[in-house]
Amino acid sequence: MSVAALASPTPLPDQPPVPAPARLRVLVVDDHADIREPLAHWLQRQDFDVATAADARQMRHLLRHQPFDVIVLDIMLPDEDGLSLCREVAATLGTPVILLTARATPPERVTGLEAGADDYVVKPFDPAELAARIRTVRRREARAPRNAGAPAPGSRVSFDGWLFDMQRRELRDPQGKLVLLSDMEHQLLCALVAHPHQVLTRDRLLDLMHGDDAGVFDRAVDTQISRLRRKLELDPRRPRLIKTARSNGYLFVAQVQALAS
Repeated sequence: MSVAALASPTPLPDQPPVPAPARLRVLVVDDHADIREPLAHWLQRQDFDVATAADARQMRHLLRHQPFDVIVLDIMLPDEDGLSLCREVAATLGTPVILLTARATPPERVTGLEAGADDYVVKPFDPAELAARIRTVRRREARAPRNAGAPAPGSRVSFDGWLFDMQRRELRDPQGKLVLLSDMEHQLLCALVAHPHQVLTRDRLLDLMHGDDAGVFDRAVDTQISRLRRKLELDPRRPRLIKTARSNGYLFVAQVQALAS
């Protein structure tokens, strides 16, 4: 190759522009304008697309007209309890919810997580931490793995004589009796029946259950396993269906069969 060729390299063909990543759409629901509005402005400066609502009525109106990637929801609202709203979102939309509240004790935080929340932030909080949690919750939602051989979410399955309808959130024992499940018990059982005969660590269960507060959730997973065993097992102290994998997590050993809808 000549010196001239080196001095005048062939120009590279035009490359298509790389599209900018989509801005995360966040709905902030808080009745205190001195929290809601500054937080919205701060998040917008961090490249989020933000809408706000002061109460449950405004929140439902916005959700009817546009989708959101994450909802930041205050528990204490003037017209409705934020926990009931969280349960409604989890059951109908599945949009990740971060609860925003002044309640800081572990039992209160577990109550919020059991209502279907993906994370829990205590007031007063650092906006940078909230922004990081929003991104983390969205990443976890986007990467939630699917097992090709597992029952599809929302399907009906049977195991050990039990019938479980994930879409209707109905669990019936071998005698046909309806067994009530909390929101977290339902999420946990969905994760277990979708991954039978696999050791699921607590962290893996957190991912499958769309949880994010590791400190509280580690304890909550063990608590919910115990509660679920009391409902599924003849002798919860000697479980046959949900086994403990020492130092690893839990193993669902039942044969799971997908049923026609």
